Amino acid sequence: MRQFIDVTGKTEDEAIQNALRQLGLDRDDVSVEILERAKSGFLGLGSCPAKVRVSYGPEEEEEAPAPAEAEEPREEPVRPKPAKAEKKPRQERKPEEKPAAPAVEAEEAAPEKAPEAAPAQTLGEEVDDEKAQAIRKFLSGLLEQMESTAEIHIYLLEKGRYKVILEGKGLGALIGRRGETLDAIQQLTSYAVNRSGGGRVRVQLDAENYREKREQSLQHLARKVAAKVTRYRRSVTLEPMNAYERHVIHTALQDVPGVTTYSTGTEPNRRVIVAYDREKK
Repeated sequence: MRQFIDVTGKTEDEAIQNALRQLGLDRDDVSVEILERAKSGFLGLGSCPAKVRVSYGPEEEEEAPAPAEAEEPREEPVRPKPAKAEKKPRQERKPEEKPAAPAVEAEEAAPEKAPEAAPAQTLGEEVDDEKAQAIRKFLSGLLEQMESTAEIHIYLLEKGRYKVILEGKGLGALIGRRGETLDAIQQLTSYAVNRSGGGRVRVQLDAENYREKREQSLQHLARKVAAKVTRYRRSVTLEPMNAYERHVIHTALQDVPGVTTYSTGTEPNRRVIVAYDREKK
């Protein structure tokens, strides 16, 4: 049975974090509904905190995850009218062998377009401080072992947060299936750089602008699945995703009427379930 708590905070994000601390859960273990948005007021007067409802626990049995393909209703094929004798050759083409597709497919395709390639970020000038040198040294050795000639460009997005761009030809092997190889290289680089001390930093690794294109693709998928869930009032279970990709799905659908999201399973097969929520209609 799904349970929920209502929590307040100065902002929506603070309210969500307060709820997660109370429950001892992660963001992808819950679904969030914003009840009241924060209002700052004038000179501190009339201000109002944000209020959110955080749901957790197993979904009701009637909303159990089910593949969308198995739940979609199919229209009855149109039976041909009796044909006249001279029209028999035309009627033998059997129009019922190609039934009309469900309406949801056409409606989903019309408003949504496949995400275009994300524009390149403006990252400023490259940095060559102590941490950047450590990043470059480790990656150079790793890429040499992988027989890759990718060029390494390092930028400082903010204090303690480095963006590393790999450039070159044929970087698909460094990205891997759904970015799994890229994630592994990023984790290894972060571990190696932070192990040496001198303050902990975050390392974000990208190649061929994969991260932004993947995020746009996930947002497109989330909107498409949400339309199907609200139309057929059935839950849809997505493919296994890492924590960051699940966060993209949760964020994209947190304010969508009639839809709630939560995660199920264990790593590396943890999945997001997009479920119909009558209370959010």
